Amino acid sequence: MFDVAVVGAGPTGSAAARACAEAGLSVLCIEEHAAPGFPVQCAGLLSIKALEECRVSERSVLNRVQGARIVASTGAELKFDAGVTKASVVDRARLDAEMAAAAADAGAEFWPKTTVVGREEGRLMTRGAFGRRDVEARLYIAADGPRGGMARMLGMARSPVYLSGIQADVPLDMDTRFVEVHPAAAPQFFGWVIPTGEGRARVGLCGMRNVKEDFQKFAGPYMTSCTHLVTGTIPLGPMPRTYGHRTLFVGDAAGLAKPTSGGGIYTGVRAARHAASVALSCCEKDDYSDAALAGYEQKWQADFGRELALGMRLSRLRQEISAAQTDALIAKMADPAIIDLIVRYGDMDRPGILARHLLTKPSIIMSLGTIVGPSVCAFLKELAIGANR
Repeated sequence: MFDVAVVGAGPTGSAAARACAEAGLSVLCIEEHAAPGFPVQCAGLLSIKALEECRVSERSVLNRVQGARIVASTGAELKFDAGVTKASVVDRARLDAEMAAAAADAGAEFWPKTTVVGREEGRLMTRGAFGRRDVEARLYIAADGPRGGMARMLGMARSPVYLSGIQADVPLDMDTRFVEVHPAAAPQFFGWVIPTGEGRARVGLCGMRNVKEDFQKFAGPYMTSCTHLVTGTIPLGPMPRTYGHRTLFVGDAAGLAKPTSGGGIYTGVRAARHAASVALSCCEKDDYSDAALAGYEQKWQADFGRELALGMRLSRLRQEISAAQTDALIAKMADPAIIDLIVRYGDMDRPGILARHLLTKPSIIMSLGTIVGPSVCAFLKELAIGANR
């Protein structure tokens, strides 16, 4: 019997396996693919803090960016340049492999090309490269992604919203210092162009409806050639309860992706360490009740729960703002004073910090009010201040 069995060897699962193993627990990590990181279903844009949280080398870094261009449907743009590296574009296959190797070095055992096909009387039933094997552990950590089976097997409620995404790797000459964000490309979310190095970029978008059609329209001008094409799913909003039945749910499996950007590595890895902390406590006390597991949810909620709540409300509000209003907002925010605030307080992982600074400036409040209406603007201000108390 293992102390902890982790299902999924993405960044979140490997971070959980490593933290548990380093704490002295016996750990098994089950991965359905032959190697971590495949297939790649991520834009691979990580903030400095997110990459630091992964506790790996920089061997996976393909490019470094220092700013962004937010492009309106009219062609107008909001451009900001921090002048220093704010994020890295990574090779997810390399990142995932290095994180899994670090977990193995810490003592975690890995079963690649193995799928969990059932759960019965506290045991996991698996099938894969090693045949059919049952797994028994004191505690389980589900890191099996947004459509993973662990929650379904236990009858747990899932995330309230799911986005579908498409992304292509294409040859493209662009300024490698800046990512591009295109709100009009996907009405329910946005499109992106991320430079992965000289002459290369990732072009993609996410949405709730008409994703294939929107992608073809947006990416068409870039698709003179394509070296990689992938689809994926992003959960928006945490599952109602991220623990139960001797199981802790982390990362995308728990719906912990940031609703403002869709990124899930920063929150996923931090949640993984909170899960490992609770797993250690449960094993030491030999208590795996829901009451003991509840400490995990309390920890991640205290860490970044308010940011996720703010992000979900902003995501819903996004659906109420028209394309014309979005274009007007982009044009209005191309103000040196606003750009200065974005550069100083912009944080990919905790966007509420910037929102608080932006929405406490009377001039910005007045400008936003003329575009989206005073009631919406007051709502935004209340959200931003409440999320950062």
